[in-house]
Amino acid sequence: MKKVLFSTLILFIFMSCTTNNKNGFKEAKAPIAEKKEHLRIIHGDTVNDEYYWMYDFFGKGPDSTLVVDYLKAENAYLDTVMGGTAGFQEALFNEMKGRIKETDESVPTFKNGYYYYTRTEEGKQYYKYCRKKGSLEASEEILLDVDKMAEGHSYYAVGGISISEDNKLMAYGVDEVSRRQYTIYFKNLETGEVYKETIPNTSGGATWAADNKTVFYTSKNPVTLLSEKIKRHTLGTDASSDVTVYEEKDKSNYIGVGKTKNRKYIFIQSQATLSSETFFIEADKPESAFKSFQPRMKDVLYDIIPLADRFLILTNKDAKNFRVMECSLDKTSVDNWKEYIPHRADVLLESVDEFKDFIVLEERKEGLVKLCVRSLKDGKEHYIDFGEPTYMAYTASNPEYESNIVRYGYTSMTTPSSTFDYNMDTHEKTLMKEREVVGGYNKEDYRTERLYATAKDGTKVPISLVYKKTTKKDSKTPLLLYGYGSYGASMDASFSSNRLSLLDRGFIYAIAHIRGGQEMGRQWYEDGKLMKKINTFTDFIDCGEFLVKENYTGKEHLYAQGGSAGGLLIGAVINMNPGLWHGVIADVPFVDVVNTMLDESIPLTTNEFDEWGNPKDKDAYFYMKSYSPYENVEKKDYPNILVTTGLHDSQVQYFEPAKWVAKLRDMKTDNNVLLLKTNMEFGHGGASGRFDYLKDIALDYAFLFTLEGIDR
Repeated sequence: MKKVLFSTLILFIFMSCTTNNKNGFKEAKAPIAEKKEHLRIIHGDTVNDEYYWMYDFFGKGPDSTLVVDYLKAENAYLDTVMGGTAGFQEALFNEMKGRIKETDESVPTFKNGYYYYTRTEEGKQYYKYCRKKGSLEASEEILLDVDKMAEGHSYYAVGGISISEDNKLMAYGVDEVSRRQYTIYFKNLETGEVYKETIPNTSGGATWAADNKTVFYTSKNPVTLLSEKIKRHTLGTDASSDVTVYEEKDKSNYIGVGKTKNRKYIFIQSQATLSSETFFIEADKPESAFKSFQPRMKDVLYDIIPLADRFLILTNKDAKNFRVMECSLDKTSVDNWKEYIPHRADVLLESVDEFKDFIVLEERKEGLVKLCVRSLKDGKEHYIDFGEPTYMAYTASNPEYESNIVRYGYTSMTTPSSTFDYNMDTHEKTLMKEREVVGGYNKEDYRTERLYATAKDGTKVPISLVYKKTTKKDSKTPLLLYGYGSYGASMDASFSSNRLSLLDRGFIYAIAHIRGGQEMGRQWYEDGKLMKKINTFTDFIDCGEFLVKENYTGKEHLYAQGGSAGGLLIGAVINMNPGLWHGVIADVPFVDVVNTMLDESIPLTTNEFDEWGNPKDKDAYFYMKSYSPYENVEKKDYPNILVTTGLHDSQVQYFEPAKWVAKLRDMKTDNNVLLLKTNMEFGHGGASGRFDYLKDIALDYAFLFTLEGIDR
C-alpha cells in the first residue's frame, strides 16, 4: 500500500454550520474539520482519505494535540446543542439509578471449601469481593475492597480473580486506563499483604498450578494488544524472567489459558473464527511441556470437556451446528474421536458444562436457548422448562465438578435477571435471586412479542420486542430498533431496568436478530460474514420496513441503535436507506473498515481477518469498501445522528467515529443534528463505576426524547 501525505496549516475551523431547532435542539456552530490530502493506493484503486490525520493521537504523530482539541470542540458542540436537556438528563440518570438496589449482594458460589460473593454498598460505585469458609454463617473475609482501591482513579477495573489451590493466595488483574491491558497483582489472604511483585501488560487472568506457587498468564503485545504468549511465573521471582511456554505465530488467533473444572489439567486454547487448537498439561506438573490435544485443522473448531474417565469434544468437524465426540484420556488425536451426541440440522449446540454425573448442553433452536440435562450414567435427557415465548437463558457459574446442582441464569424482556439452582437428580429448581427493581415493577404492565420479518431473499428474520400494554401501536408510536449481527454473537431478549425509562414514555423497544449473529444456527452466522456481510445490513433494513408496514411505528418515529460492530451496522444502513430512520445512535462504531483492516498495528486487526476478510486480497478489499460506512458517505440527507466513542478505546479506536462524523458533517445535505461525544477518560466499555455509565444512557435517551418532543 502506497501512501502520500500533504499537510495543511489549519487543523479545523468553526464555520456557520448551525443546527436546526425544529426538533428542540439548541442552535450552535458545528466544528468543521480541515481536510488533508492522504492517498491510499491499493489494487489499482486510489482513495483520498482527507481525515486521516485524526490517527495522530493514537499514532503519536505531529497532530496529536490538535486531534484532542478537535474532539474537545465536538464535545463542546454537543454540550451546547443538548444544553436544553441537561436537567432532563440529570433526572433520567437519577430515575435509572433509583431502580438499582444500592446495598446488594450476589448469590454466593461455592468453590473448594469457600462461598464467594460480591456485595455493594449505598452510594459506592464499585464492590467488595468476599468469601466465607464452609458455611454462609461463617465470618466474612473481604478479599478485595474495590471501592477503596479505585479511589482517585477516573477508571478502575479488576478482572481475572483467581485463588490458589490451598486457598491462601489470590491473583487479580487491574486496568486503570480502559485499554484491557491489565497488571497482575498477588495478595496473601492470611496476612492481607499485597506483594510488590507484579506482572504488567496481561489479559488480567492468572491460572494457578497445583503447587500454589506457579501461575500461567497471557502476555499481550504492547502496541497491537494481541494475546501473543502464554508465560509461566513463579511466585517470588521477577516477571522479566518468566518462561514463555507457548507463543502464537498466527496473528489471526486469540489465545488464553485456564484450569479445567475437575482441576486436573491446565489448558491453553488458540482460536480464530474458523479453527482452534488446545494444548494441555497436568496441573500438578507445571514445568512439563504443553502438548497438542489435536493439531489445528482447516475450518474446524473444537473445545475440550474433561470428565473423570474420558474427554468430550464439542466440535463442528463434519457438523455445521456442532456435535459432541469422545476419546480416552491418553489417545486424543482426531482419529480416536467417536461420536457421542450427533449433529442436528435444526439445533445449534453452543456449549457443554460438565459435572461428575451429568453434562448440561446449551442448545439453540429457532433462536431460543434450551438447557438439556444428560445423565452420564444412563444417557437419559430432559430439558429445563422456562415458560415464556422469548427469553434469555444460560448456564451460570458452576465451578464445582462434584455437584449435582446446576446454576443457570434466566431473563426475558419483562422478567428481571434471575438466578436458579436446579437439582439434576430431582428436577427441582430453586429461585436463588431475582434482581430487584427498586421502586416497584409489575411485569404484567408490559407485553413482549416475537415477530418475523421477511428479508428480500425470503429469509425469515426474528424480531423480539417489548412495550407497555397501554402503548398504542400506530405510525406515530416511537420505536427503537437495536441490532448487532457480527461474530456469531446472539442478541437474546433480556431485561433492562434502564429500558423502563423508554417504555414508560411510550417507546417500543425491539431487537432485530439479524444474520451475522448465531440465533438461528451456525449457518445464520456464516450468511452474515465475509463476502455475505451485506445480508446483516439488508436484514436490519427489512426489519425496520416490516415494523413500519405492520403499523408498529412510522418512519418519522423509527430509531436505530447499535454499538461497536453494531455501530458498523448503523453506519451502513443510514448510507443504504437514510430515509427510513428519524434518528440513530452509533456507540463506539466500527465504521472505517477498510483502513482499519489494512493497518495491522491497530489492536485486533489481524484477529478479525476471518470475520471481515483481509483487504490485501483484491476481492475482499472491494467488497468491504462497498459497505464500509466511512467509504460510502454521500451528498444526501441523513437522519439525526448521535455518535459516541472513547479516547482510550482498544477495540474500536476513537479516530474511526471521529473521521466518520467529520465526513458526514461535510457531505450531508440536511439540517438534522449530528453529534459526537468522546469520553476523554475511558475506552470501549465506557465508565467502570456501576452508576457512571448511566450518564451515557441518559444522553442517548435525552437525544431520542428530544426528537419526540418529550421533555419529562
